[in-house]
Amino acid sequence: MDKLIDFLIEAKKQTYANLNKEKEKSTRVGSIDYNYKKGDMVYHDTYFGNFKFIGEEVVYVENNIVKWGMNYYGVTFDEHLSEEIFNNVLRPALMKVGEDSSVLSVRGPSRFEKNGYVYTFKSNGSIESFEGIEEIYKEGRLIYKLFCNGGVIK
Repeated sequence: MDKLIDFLIEAKKQTYANLNKEKEKSTRVGSIDYNYKKGDMVYHDTYFGNFKFIGEEVVYVENNIVKWGMNYYGVTFDEHLSEEIFNNVLRPALMKVGEDSSVLSVRGPSRFEKNGYVYTFKSNGSIESFEGIEEIYKEGRLIYKLFCNGGVIK
């Protein structure tokens, strides 16, 4: 499990959370995709939508055996702030994945503040089976929420 967690942290920092990472060629019509590979492990993140979006992350090991996955659904309540939220607080918060031991290393830290935004993440379970809620507030008002769940796949 430690090897999986370390790989997830690295992969997440090298894909969507990283403002310099370019999207991959879409694997399905309308999808936005990111991939990362190191050794015999491959991480794939694919999602659909912008203000209301759904997606999944999967980790493959040894000859494309699916090992771990996470589904997520997010909503931005103020569509005028969407890209601003993602670039100013969400991506920087996600770059801190693995730095806060009070939450699972599947999203960001339990709390992060930047440019007047407050990001929070709560998780239950273990990396093998979990659920989580991510929220962003601006001036005390909830403007974004994401639900996630996942775990080991056998």
